[in-house]
Parts: sequence; C-alpha cells; structure tokens
Amino acid sequence: FFFLMIRRPPRSTQSRSSAASDVYKRQLIHKVLVANRGEIACRIIRTAKRMGVRTVSVYSDIDRYSKHVELADEAYHIGPSPSSQSYLNSNKILEVAHDTKSKALHPGFGFLSENAEFADQCDREKIIFIGPPSSAIRSMGSKSESKNIMIKANVPVVPGYHGENQDKEFLLEQARKIGYPVLIKAVSGGGGKGMKIVHNDGEFFDQLESAKRESLKSFRDDRVLVEKFIQKPRHIEIQVFGDKFQNYVYLFERDCSIQRRHQKVIEEAPSNISPELRQKIGQSAIDAARAVNYYNAGTVEFIFDTETNEYYFMEMNTRLQVEHPVTEMITKQDLVEWQLLVASGYKLPLRQEDLKIYGHAVEARVYSENPYNNFLPCTGPISFLRDPQQQEGYVRLETGVREKDQISIYYDPMISKLITWGEDRSEAMLRMQNALEQYLSLIHI
Repeated sequence: FFFLMIRRPPRSTQSRSSAASDVYKRQLIHKVLVANRGEIACRIIRTAKRMGVRTVSVYSDIDRYSKHVELADEAYHIGPSPSSQSYLNSNKILEVAHDTKSKALHPGFGFLSENAEFADQCDREKIIFIGPPSSAIRSMGSKSESKNIMIKANVPVVPGYHGENQDKEFLLEQARKIGYPVLIKAVSGGGGKGMKIVHNDGEFFDQLESAKRESLKSFRDDRVLVEKFIQKPRHIEIQVFGDKFQNYVYLFERDCSIQRRHQKVIEEAPSNISPELRQKIGQSAIDAARAVNYYNAGTVEFIFDTETNEYYFMEMNTRLQVEHPVTEMITKQDLVEWQLLVASGYKLPLRQEDLKIYGHAVEARVYSENPYNNFLPCTGPISFLRDPQQQEGYVRLETGVREKDQISIYYDPMISKLITWGEDRSEAMLRMQNALEQYLSLIHI
C-alpha cells in the first residue's frame, strides 16, 4: 500500500445565479456533451444540471464505471482506454453528439480543449464548441505568434527573440544581445517541455539541441524562441471572460508560483499585488483577449519580476483552467455557468464594476503518486478513501474518484482538487491544513 501524494488549493461558488431563472432555462442550450473525464467532467455536469441543462458523458473502456459516467443523464462508450482511441477521437465524440442531439460540447481542459481543428470541426457540424473561436486558439497556441500579437496590442512581453530564424549561430547572437541568463522555449510548448535555462555561451548549443529534441518529441515542432530569464519571478495569471458582443471583464488574478517540474502544485487568489497593479495587469489581460477577438473563458499568464515589479505576457490558455475554483471562491461566481451562458449567445452576466474580491482562496492539486519512488505516478485500485468534510463556501472538493475506483496508467495522475476559503490568507491556509489532514487515500499496487 502507498499513501496518495496530496498537493494543495478555494471557497465554493455555486452561489447566486441569474442564469438559473426560468427565462434562461427556456433559452439555454438544452443538452451538452462533456468531452472529458474525471473531476472536470463531474464539475461541468454539476453546474449544467443545476441550470436545467441535460448532460451526456463519454467514456473509454476503463472508465465504464467512473463517477462522471454515473452523474450524467446519458453516457456512451467511445473506444479503448488509450486517450488517442477515445477522448482524442474527435469523429467518434461528434458522432455521439449528433446521435444524442446534443447542441453543444464542453471540452473541459486537456484532451481536445485547445485543438483548433476540433473547434473548426464542431463548427462545421453545427455543434457549439464551448470555448473561444478557433482563430484565437491558433493564434495563442504559438508562443512566437502570440507574443508578436501582444507586442502590437501594447501588452508587455519578456525581452527576447520570437522570430522565425532558427539558425543556431543567429540564435546564439540573439542570446548575447538579450544578456545571460536566457531561457530557450519551444514555440509550441507547454508544461515545461522544451524549456532550457542557459547561463553562458559555452552551454548554449547543447541546451539548444536538447530543447529542440524535446520540443520535436512532444509537439512535433522543433522551433524555439529565446527570452530573458527572470531570476526571481512569480507566476501571476488573470482570469478573463468575453462574450460575442465584444464585452470583456477580468475576474482578478491567481498566484501559481508554487510549482514542481514546471507544473503548478498550489494556486491561490488573490495575490498580494497592489490594487493599482491589479487593475493595470487586468487591463493588459483584456487587451490580450481583445487582440484575438476572444470570447468565453480564458487565462492570460504573466511572469512577474519581483526585482523590478514589472510583468510580462507568457501565454494565454484558451480554455477553463484547472485552478479556476479559486477564482470562483473569491468572486462568488460559477465560471462554468458563465461559459454556458456565453455559448448560448448571452452577454456577460456582470460588468467589471460589479465584480468584487471576497476573502482568499487556496487550491491543492491531489495526485496519485508514490512518495517512495520519486513521486512518480501510482496506479491501482483505491482500496481506502476518506474525503475531507466539505463545507459550502469554505471547503470544496472537486473529485472524479470514489473508493474502489481504479487509477489507470492511461491518464493524468491528478485525481482531485481541494479548495479552501477564508476571510484572509492565514485563515484559508489553516482551513487547508485541517482539510488535508482529514484527506486519506490508499492505493493497492
């Protein structure tokens, strides 16, 4: 037996919702297919049901008896366990959408959520893709193109080279101009893949080749960019929302600086930046969204230099983020509800001046990992599970597993997210500590 490795995260939102009124029920999308699995599928289904929207789940062989299958109004098998044959099988997923007369499709995060071709396919087949337009996904999917767009939109970007010339001698010269240390990053990258820090000329070519190999393997694209490496950074991201009427708001910031292997572990909201800086960086995020005619939920990620108090655009995630609950907790809004409203053709529920910050929220990501084997993913049946006691508005658990469920080799090892809220950061952290102490899982391997 091995203990489940737990990592940290805010106060439950599901509060007020003008969208749940009868008039919305009559006009909303009547049925949505959730093209995902696990905790995010369960989370989307919960809001859809509260709004009176029928839900359709899809599942692979190994997910036949999963929680998201049980929660949905309908569920359909889409293929074998490997994601390439199931949750990435766009043709089969859309076939189910048509067969069930689902008017819309929610991709969640991961899998097909940032696939521009899939968004186009949905559009061609008259299925509403609950997300941004495919053009925005494409523009923001390329680190170099997105940064060139941001420069034109007067959004600050990290000093560096974002062009097409990939000659190694040319890139070395650019690194010298920028000044060491520099960061070599995959143009199509994410999650820390294809990312290398270089401190001097002597290690530049080796790190360049390493970054290119990793990028080619992960993204089938070996192009890189070279940027100034911020040595004392914080990762600050802004939740933005747009509708199809060119209305935009930002729902404040999240601090995602606690990471491991370039992956977020703990997220919290808000950060401790000043109100003036919050407004400034929020406006930059709106400018970024407007530059690509964005609508629906998006997150603009910035790197914040603690030595200079300057912030720089890193990328835009064109989907609902894993860490969206902390934003929900401090704003008392349901972001999935907002997504469904915008996808149904409604204007944003609130204006910027209507949005307020309430308290502080923290999220911990909970992973199935083996602490005795370098925290590598741990698979097998969950032989024992004790969830922390949830308390609406204070302790929230987003989970996709139950006792006796199987943790498989096929999908991400993140199985849940624990979120706590407090009047201030100290209270939220204390509540998180208490909730984590209640949380216990054993996996039999």
